[in-house]
Amino acid sequence: MDLTANTLENADFMIEEIKKKLRMASGAALKATAMNDEQYEDLRDIYEMVSGKANFSISEIEAITTELGRLRK
Repeated sequence: MDLTANTLENADFMIEEIKKKLRMASGAALKATAMNDEQYEDLRDIYEMVSGKANFSISEIEAITTELGRLRK
């Protein structure tokens, strides 16, 4: 999948993968349609960081969740 293109489908895919990886209970609040298009690269950076790591501490999950919240419109 080519994630370099700023599309709703790509954003949705990355958000779903981040939610799965972090086992987010409040994942329903994160939707691609609620993301700011101008911050697609930030979302992709978060996705790449999350994808490359096997485990996360609670503080890391909180920091990632906070950053995702900042990307919302």
